[in-house]
Amino acid sequence: MARELTAQEKEVIKKMYLGAHFPFITFNMVKMEANGFTIMMSPAIESVYADDPEGKKDAYIRCQNFFNTHAVPYAFIGGLTYAMEKEHKEKGSIDTQTIENIKAALMGPTAGMFDSLFFNCIRIIAAGIAIGLNSTGNVLGSVLFILLYGVTQSICKVLFVNWGYIYGTSFIDMVFSSGLMSALTKASSVLGLMMVGAMTAGMVNVPLNWVLTVGQASVNIGDVCNSIFPGLLGMGLLFFLVSLIKKGVRPVQLIIGILVFALVGALVGIF
Repeated sequence: MARELTAQEKEVIKKMYLGAHFPFITFNMVKMEANGFTIMMSPAIESVYADDPEGKKDAYIRCQNFFNTHAVPYAFIGGLTYAMEKEHKEKGSIDTQTIENIKAALMGPTAGMFDSLFFNCIRIIAAGIAIGLNSTGNVLGSVLFILLYGVTQSICKVLFVNWGYIYGTSFIDMVFSSGLMSALTKASSVLGLMMVGAMTAGMVNVPLNWVLTVGQASVNIGDVCNSIFPGLLGMGLLFFLVSLIKKGVRPVQLIIGILVFALVGALVGIF
């Protein structure tokens, strides 16, 4: 059973709910919604780590990791992360890697479910009603679209941020008391790695068009690599970039470097 929230927790969740309306603020292709997620999590981090400057800094750094999902479950994951951060600070029974793994594990499934529900279903229905009314000169069509598509998301967010925190805390207590935490951590790690692999396969593409000609025969190096292991070049590029980041190279420098390399490669015909 969910416990009663304190006045401080209610205030934090209220601020998080307001912050949950800005998932795409300073959206970028490196971290996507990470900046918006950090803004939403700021009241929780300031509350949980009020007397721990180092813990607060580490929590903000965790929030700045890659994050991307639909705008509605975005609030649920924020509430759940608040519960996990509090558990980590007060009891130390949940480690930071588990927090990151659970966030990563939830991104893909929640994005898929709610993109289908809101973007591909409710939006189309709302737009159809609005277009029908607007085509007759009735401004009510625009108002209905906002109510059906926008306001419904806002209502869901206030429910989800509360559920994420309330039932997230209860869930964490349950898995620790039952000894399921190790299994949950392992499962979350595996699912998190699967999500990273899926995002790499879908988002990292190296369109190598380098053709070697020997006599009458010609070989496309990109096709050879893909026949050995589909996406091999993209995976190799990913690990190469990760190694550079670990050495202190900034993401912006990597983006500029990739852009320059791609332009030069296109000019000489290897891309």
